[in-house]
Formats: sequence, C-alpha cells, structure tokens
Amino acid sequence: MTFEIVFILLSLLGMVIALIMDKMRPGMILFSVVVLFLCAGILTPKEMLEGFSNKGMMTVAMLFLVSEGIRQSGALGQVIKKLLPIGKTTVFKAQLRMLPAVSFISAFLNNTPVVVIFAPIIKRWAQSVNLPATKFLIPLSYVTILGGICTLIGTSTNLVVHGMILEAGYEGFTMFELGKVGIFIAIAGIIYIFFFSKRLLPDERPDVAVPDEEVEEGTMLHRVEAVLGARFPGINKTLAQFNFKRHYGAEVKEIKKRNGQRFVNNLDEVVLREGDTLVVMADDSFIPTWGESSVFVLLANGTDTEPVPNKKKRWFALVLLVLMIIGATMGELPATKEAFPNIKLDMFFFVSVTTILMAWTKIFPARKYTKYISWDILITIACAFAISKAMVNSGLADEIAHYIIGLSDDYGPHVLLAILFIITNLFTELITNNAAAALAFPLALALAAQLGVDPTPFFVVICMAASASFSTPIGYQTNLIVQGIGNYKFTDFVRFGLPLNIITFLISIFLVPLIWPF
Repeated sequence: MTFEIVFILLSLLGMVIALIMDKMRPGMILFSVVVLFLCAGILTPKEMLEGFSNKGMMTVAMLFLVSEGIRQSGALGQVIKKLLPIGKTTVFKAQLRMLPAVSFISAFLNNTPVVVIFAPIIKRWAQSVNLPATKFLIPLSYVTILGGICTLIGTSTNLVVHGMILEAGYEGFTMFELGKVGIFIAIAGIIYIFFFSKRLLPDERPDVAVPDEEVEEGTMLHRVEAVLGARFPGINKTLAQFNFKRHYGAEVKEIKKRNGQRFVNNLDEVVLREGDTLVVMADDSFIPTWGESSVFVLLANGTDTEPVPNKKKRWFALVLLVLMIIGATMGELPATKEAFPNIKLDMFFFVSVTTILMAWTKIFPARKYTKYISWDILITIACAFAISKAMVNSGLADEIAHYIIGLSDDYGPHVLLAILFIITNLFTELITNNAAAALAFPLALALAAQLGVDPTPFFVVICMAASASFSTPIGYQTNLIVQGIGNYKFTDFVRFGLPLNIITFLISIFLVPLIWPF
C-alpha cells in the first residue's frame, strides 16, 4: 500500500468523522480535505478546481434560482391549498389526494423550498381538521425525496453523478432515464406511506411552550417556530454566549434539537446546531424582517406568510418551468441534435435560459440572487469532484474495488451492485448525499473496469442509494425541517424510514440490471 493511498484513507476517515460530528459546514470540511490532497501532490491545481466549472454543479446553482422563482410566484402555496381537503377527512384520504402530487412537483423542483412552503400550511390545515400533523410531515419529506429520484434535475445528487459520468468520458443521463427505476421506487414508497404511516408514525405531540399569543407592555407577541440555517451566527454556541433577543428582538421559549430532544428549562446551556428549531415569542415584524434571510431555513407562526400570488406572474413562472422541462427532454432526441448540430440543447442550456428570463422578468429579485443559492452545497459538489479524482489518481479506488471483488468472486456483479448500494446509502445517512456520491463514484468506475462490464448500472445505483435518506433526520435537509416543526424524535425516522430504505434497495438491485444490463 503506497503512501498516497494511506494518506487519502486517513484523510477520508477524518472527513467522515468531522461530518458526523458536525464540526464545520460540509463544504468547508470537503474543501479542507481537497487542500490536503493538493499539498500532498495528489491533485494538481487544475484538478482541484475542475469541479467549480463542472456543468452539473452550475446546473444545480441555477436550479436554486429557478426554484426560488417558482416559490416567489406563489404557485406552490396555491397548489398545496387546492390539494388539501376542506372539511372532515381521514389521514388516508388526505394523503391519497396530496402525496402523489407533491412527489410529482418535487421531480422538477428543489426539494427544500417545496417542504419549506408546504410544511407550515399542512400543519395549520391538520390542526383545523383535527388530524395529527405528525401523520403528514415526515411523509411530506419522504415523497419529495421519492419524486426527486425520478428525473435528472430532481435532486442535486443526480446532477453530481451525471457530471462525474461526463467527466469520465461516458454518456450522461437523459432527463427521464433515472425514472425507469425511480418511478417504481416512488410508487412502492408512496404505497408504503399510505398503509403504514398511521400505524408507525406518532400521534400529535403538542408544543410545550407558551401559548400562541401574549401581551407584554402593550405589544402583541406571537409564537414562531424558526429552523436554524447554516448562516445562523450562533451555530455551535449556547444562548448564554449568543444573545438571541438582542440580535433578533425575540425571546426563545423552547429548543427542539435534531435528535428529537426538547428543552424548555436551562435554555442558556443548550448548544445550538444547524437544523435545530427554536420556538420564540416575536412581534409582527419578525417574519417580514427575517423571512427572506438565509439565517433561518423556515419561519412559521401559524398564519400564511407566503408571497401574495400575482396570477400573471404565477402562470408565467409555471410556463417557463414547463418549457424548460420539455426543451431539455426534446433536446436529447436524435432529430433535435441533427437540426442543431452546433448547439448542445441539454438541461444546462435550458436551465441557463430559464434563469435569465426569470431574472429579467423579475420572477425573483435579481439584485438578491446570491441569497437564494446554497453556496455550501455548491462547494461540497465541486470538492466532491476533486476527492473522486484523488481516489482515482492514487489508485485507492482500484485497491478497494479489487478487495471487494476478491470477497465476492463466486457471486458476480449483482452482489457487487448490492454492496455498492449499502456503502453509498450508509454514507448518505451519516454524512451528506453529495459526499456519499463522491466516495462511491470512483469505486463504481473501478469495479466496472476490473469486471469488464458496463458501469451504467453502478452509476444508477449510486443515484438511488445516495438519495434514499429515510432512516435519519441528518442525511437530508428536508428531514431536519419537518423534524422540528413536527416535534419528531430521532427514532421516529428510524422506525418509519428503515423499511423505505429496504424497499429502495430491493427494487434497485432487482430492476437496475434488467434495465441496464452489465
């Protein structure tokens, strides 16, 4: 084993530990590892920076803006309000009406704004019809994940793997290619949710904080739930160290941690983490002031705070989205390629055009565009390409592939496909989906090369496994969002999500080799 392999193994081990312990933002942790590889001579400056100009990474960046345009148009809020039943209903009937539509929407939009908009509306609606919101919020997060695996743009992980495939010199995915297996996983997953959410998800857990309103010194204060984002300045500090009331003019009454713990006493001693939910008492100016800030992922006060929809703006935004999807799909056809030989009419092209049109027609405020992009995700993606390259350059990917093949000599590529799924999925649940894809992709390349088979089945399995984050709240941001607003415990995700992981695994391992033969 060479020095380079040992160095990379130790660096990756440190990276995984740092990600699990949440020492820094994922982007900075991955960037630190990439700099180590640069210093060790494993990566050249050119190789280190290639990810920042990758087509997949830039597509993800612009999709943040497209999703924000749809959100600001008010279209999503209007959709969910029409989907929710009015009057007396049951959990099953409401889910049957709502969840398939939400899954379809999330196949074409970033999952986070979908959940940020839908979760507070669903919680208010559930309270109004006397149904437990806990039966709807985890299912909301899960169906957005299930919808995302059905298209190229449904999740950033699909675009990351697509970009890595292109970098490796292979043909990338078409718009709906992943849907050949993703649609079966989504259907099976939604059916599972229909029949088991009532039994496996908890009943309503009431908030233990102060009532919705109280009067202090003549000022009307409201109960607001605030999910902390990556840019919250008090991350990794206690309330004693970070004066929340001085910064934001609101008093913290309860803290809901990512592991499901809830604190109402000794709040000054609780360390704040990204994804924690604070229940605060704030005046009417709090949400208008901080609603557009990236300091908080979600703010909910039991009333409608989404943009007032402008009908023309709403329809124009939806038309642009539909044209983008149709254009990217048609652009992959041989006839289109022949008609426009000098223009690559792919998803990158149409997302670029849609973003510019939304900016100039003021679908989203162009002057604030930097606020709507999750820069940490982009840095994580860019560094993922460099880490993948380092694993190939050092020979680590080949060594691991050779070892795995040696363990399963008598079983063939199907068992290796299963092993790759389990490794990728485990990393997704413990760290992040894009980091998991970065670690798994070079391994997939090496496995396919040493077996002498088509690598496409391995690439598809990485997409499915890296997105299937159901068993913990920490692997996917939408899980963190609903955990706080729904008062879920960590074990709620394990109990309800683990069967979904197993369903995704079984369908992937059975269907992928049939659709993309080795």
